[in-house]
Amino acid sequence: MLVNTEDLVSLTEANQNFSKVIRKVDEKGSVLIMKNNNPRYVVIDFKRLEELQVSGKDRMETIASKILEDNLKAFKELAK
Repeated sequence: MLVNTEDLVSLTEANQNFSKVIRKVDEKGSVLIMKNNNPRYVVIDFKRLEELQVSGKDRMETIASKILEDNLKAFKELAK
């Protein structure tokens, strides 16, 4: 899964306008929140989470790691 730069939100922006973040999640399925220009948090639509077929055994860290792994190429490109 590649991350579109339109799906990135700074932590400051998320704090100041969380409803905007939620609107983006509704449109895109997920939003990546950056902290100090590094990917830090993912806000994901619950239906999308179900689509990832996450079993009850998985911990949130595992889910986040999978999402970050799936987007590693995009993160490296953004870091340039």
